[in-house]
Amino acid sequence: MLISTKGRYALRVLVDMAEHSGQGYITLRDIAGRQDISEKYLESIVKELVRHELVTGLRGKGGGYRLSKAPEDIGVGDVLRFMEGGLAPVACLEEGHKVCPRASVCRTLTFWRGLDEAIRQYTDGYTIADLMRTEDGNDYII
Repeated sequence: MLISTKGRYALRVLVDMAEHSGQGYITLRDIAGRQDISEKYLESIVKELVRHELVTGLRGKGGGYRLSKAPEDIGVGDVLRFMEGGLAPVACLEEGHKVCPRASVCRTLTFWRGLDEAIRQYTDGYTIADLMRTEDGNDYII
């Protein structure tokens, strides 16, 4: 499993918004500048975040984007699943996938289920608020 730049950047955007939430609505230009991400690419990421109701937008003067929820209420696992379309290590464990005809004789299925559960537990164990914290006082790196 490889998390795409879309998933990684979505986490960076959400952390950035959380850290600057006292400023009201934040422009994509400001986020792009701080995160060194193309504004055009940010548009597609923020569109998905709005669609999943993690971010709200306001058009016009003084407009921009802000979090729809508190950082401690936004799970990293949820964000990654929204952006990546799932985190299952193999297709047969993806949500909505048909049951594999080989499932009853598959020697590796137990392993894949265990890995899937470990991924879920780990990613669901973090929130945007957790990513805002640093252990050494330096900026976060995602």
